[in-house]
Amino acid sequence: MKYAIIADIHANWEAFQVVLDDIQKQKCTNIACLGDVVGYNANPKECLDLVRSMNIPCVKGNHDEYCSSEEELEGFNPHAAEAVNWTRKQLTEDDRKWLRDLKYVRLASSFTMVHATLDGPQRWGYVFDKLAAAASFTYQNTPVCFFGHTHVPVAFIRDSVVRGGTYSKFKVEPGRKYFVNVGAVGQPRDGNPKCGYVVYDMDEGSIELRRLDYDIATTQKKILEAGLPPRLAERLSVGK
Repeated sequence: MKYAIIADIHANWEAFQVVLDDIQKQKCTNIACLGDVVGYNANPKECLDLVRSMNIPCVKGNHDEYCSSEEELEGFNPHAAEAVNWTRKQLTEDDRKWLRDLKYVRLASSFTMVHATLDGPQRWGYVFDKLAAAASFTYQNTPVCFFGHTHVPVAFIRDSVVRGGTYSKFKVEPGRKYFVNVGAVGQPRDGNPKCGYVVYDMDEGSIELRRLDYDIATTQKKILEAGLPPRLAERLSVGK
């Protein structure tokens, strides 16, 4: 079995299409989504419709939650808040209900899926370091858990201690636990503008990070034409 693990599509249609095409080329048999299908970019409805039609396991991201509610966005980054308010107007009530009904954590096959953290998935904490990863490992009941939210691909490994670092491909070894960020389809933030996702080959026991070029200029043009903050377009070129 070969899983493609995607996260943080963030309404980026061009990046999503490139990733789906590569998933086919990699001969993945299954796909799982770690949330934040919507938010930031200009094709929330199209991306959400496609994810729904795929009927794949999916967990809730913070933007999925914000965009499917009517709550005030107090303390929000102004650009993110503007994008959330705009996205709310693009979605139907049925779309919002589908997003609201997503679980924070779920199992797919023999691995765990979460958008943010396992120790408080609804609090939307960020895992950038070993200390934050250790808190999630305490609640991890499977050898592998995939997460998103930070838009920065990193793999944490727990054996006797917790270690972490960037990765391209590694083997899943018995007796260890892995807490793996798969990067972002729609808005990378690790200084690399290429969209990213992970291939988890369960037969081979390997996890591979895939990075792909996509038509950033078209995505940027759509953001500006939609009247969204120019900063959301500019950041795509630098992966920040």
